[in-house]
Amino acid sequence: MQADNPSYFKTRIAPTPSGFLHLGNVLSFAITAELARRGDAKIILRIDDLDRERVNPEYLRDIFDTLNFLGFNWDEGPRDAADFEQNYSQLKRLEMYNKFLDKLCQKDLVYACTCSRKQLNEGVDCKCFDKNWQLSTPGAAWRIVTYKDTVFIKNYQGEVTEMQLPGSMQNFVVRKKDGFPAYQLTSLADDLFYGIDLIVRGNDLWDSTIAQHVLAKDLGLDEFGKITFYHHPLLTGEAGEKLSKSAGSTSIKHLREQGKSPADIFNLIAEMIKPELIAENWQQLAGAIV
Repeated sequence: MQADNPSYFKTRIAPTPSGFLHLGNVLSFAITAELARRGDAKIILRIDDLDRERVNPEYLRDIFDTLNFLGFNWDEGPRDAADFEQNYSQLKRLEMYNKFLDKLCQKDLVYACTCSRKQLNEGVDCKCFDKNWQLSTPGAAWRIVTYKDTVFIKNYQGEVTEMQLPGSMQNFVVRKKDGFPAYQLTSLADDLFYGIDLIVRGNDLWDSTIAQHVLAKDLGLDEFGKITFYHHPLLTGEAGEKLSKSAGSTSIKHLREQGKSPADIFNLIAEMIKPELIAENWQQLAGAIV
């Protein structure tokens, strides 16, 4: 890390209400809060809720319950679930997202794809680009045309790294089959909308960071390239697997029901990182690892 902490305007905590928050989410929140403190940045709570099939009111309430229970504060954004639904849902910004999709269409950078996720997971070679389906084809997703694009990404050390879109992300989806804009587009749009200049993410989201830079380049959004990215290592389970929202034993809700205090939870995360590390709050946890 740099000897002098860089200054930032705003960062964000961006959970999704598609499962109960777990220990890995808390680690990311802690690092975000610590870097915001060091950089004198404001924190916005931004909740991504366009995965409409998985959004659940119980998961939405859990976000606020968890953040408040663990002592996380934020400067901007919803204060509770009702405030979010009324004022901050991504559904309120559909017009903005659709304008970006229209721009991609005008530049002839998207095509319709009717392949199912199962087909693609099974290794089916997608030929939809050559079939030239109409974008209005029922049940079709929209994919952006990519050409092994190279982009430049700014990291927390002040370095700018040239990176190429990986094969797994070629022609990624920008509009889902249900008609809603996809994560890569909405995340990019929201970060620019809210004036974010520091983004904290797990190492598992490097591909998304590259994809969003590619998308920003295609849309002519040069300001996205000025954002600083901090990617951190992930917490893993006993078998080395990434923690997920389906793993109930690591959810904060489950731990609270077992009588765990905030200090217990932060110490549990600390032990997963370094057995000798002790942390009773997010400040001690993030301060020891960032």
